[in-house]
Amino acid sequence: MFLEVVKAEYMGGYRIKLWFNNHVSKTVDLLSSLRGRVFEPLKDLDQFKRFSVKYNTIEWENGADFAPEYLYSLPGLNP
Repeated sequence: MFLEVVKAEYMGGYRIKLWFNNHVSKTVDLLSSLRGRVFEPLKDLDQFKRFSVKYNTIEWENGADFAPEYLYSLPGLNP
């Protein structure tokens, strides 16, 4: 089975709650992952908040995205 993000919800700051197709959900903080030219604009929270679930992961308007496997590997935060 390929891992997929099926739903995502903004939780404040750089935190996003993710639901995966294997019935796991977790909240991750992506601030430390926002490195490199394509991710740098997402440090602006107004831009960071504008993501959608597309092609089985989360994607932003500028085309930045993370592999679902990477998102799944991040530590989950306590609610």
